[in-house]
Amino acid sequence: MGLTGGQAEERACRYLKGLGYEIVARNWRCRFGEIDVIAREGDVLVFVEVKARSANRFGGPEGAVDPTKQRRLAAAARRFIQKTGAELPARFDVVTFVGDSIRLYRDAFRID
Repeated sequence: MGLTGGQAEERACRYLKGLGYEIVARNWRCRFGEIDVIAREGDVLVFVEVKARSANRFGGPEGAVDPTKQRRLAAAARRFIQKTGAELPARFDVVTFVGDSIRLYRDAFRID
């Protein structure tokens, strides 16, 4: 059986903390959507999407972060920055789980 969304996010936070990230928020919501994890890595604000699959049979979880999802995440990230007044450079990471394997895609996509 695969991880639930909440379990995957909890494991992702532990993993990111182990890499030196500071978790700022989890499951942050606005009218544009939800950001799974917001963290800082040094002087960079990192918006993290967490995806889990029990197997790779139908494509990896990273494929679920398609251009439409990227636009929604970017809009939500802009809103977070607006609401908090954060003045840090920002990037988007994706953490994926397939079975027991975890993978971090740093700077997974860019928004113009």
